[in-house]
Amino acid sequence: MTWEERFSSPERKRDYVRTLFATIAPRYDLITVLLSFGLDRGWKRRLVDLGNPAGKRALDLACGTGDIAFELAARGAIRVVALDITLPMLRFASVKRSAAAPDSVALVAGDMTSLPFADAEFDLVTTGYGLRNLPRLEPGLREAARVLKPGGVLLSLDFNRPAHPLVRGAYLAYLTAVGSLLGWVLHGDPDTYRYIPESIRRYPGAEGVRAAALACGFSACGVLPVLGGLMTIHRAAR
Repeated sequence: MTWEERFSSPERKRDYVRTLFATIAPRYDLITVLLSFGLDRGWKRRLVDLGNPAGKRALDLACGTGDIAFELAARGAIRVVALDITLPMLRFASVKRSAAAPDSVALVAGDMTSLPFADAEFDLVTTGYGLRNLPRLEPGLREAARVLKPGGVLLSLDFNRPAHPLVRGAYLAYLTAVGSLLGWVLHGDPDTYRYIPESIRRYPGAEGVRAAALACGFSACGVLPVLGGLMTIHRAAR
């Protein structure tokens, strides 16, 4: 199947992403370390710092193996729900939860575009690498806005799509080369981590995400460059 076929409809992208992340779940933590040169944990801590979670009810979307959710709990959030559509990811998060024993973290299987929560249920919504993987960006942003209380905040960490064509070309070439090598070594399939640059090619980038957030119920959205703008943290206020 070609990349164009995998991204040809929201339904095809959803199915492909779910299958892909089930496949890479055992290697997910290793890959985030390798691709970020070990900086990933620091970026996630920065995101949590921006949310000032002490005393808040927090929802972490596309939680993966739970790094952000457990950091929220460690920083004093009174309730943390960690949601992911991929059951193997949640199983690895459950192992981490057992080891760290954060009683305030609940793991939930669910879809970011149809959240099983009431309106205005959370003070803070976070996601690491979640928005880029949505079949369509806007439904996920509208759902995040819906479950936030007035004055609540969405924080999203993700790859950026650099605007300058030379920078973008070099960035995507690096991710393609490294992703192909890691996919071959770890899974016997070079396409496995080529998904990252291919998804970035189709991503609206930092300013596009900002505009979409403002159109989907947020009153303000700031863009914080990370790693010289190759990564981005968005802070959107409800």
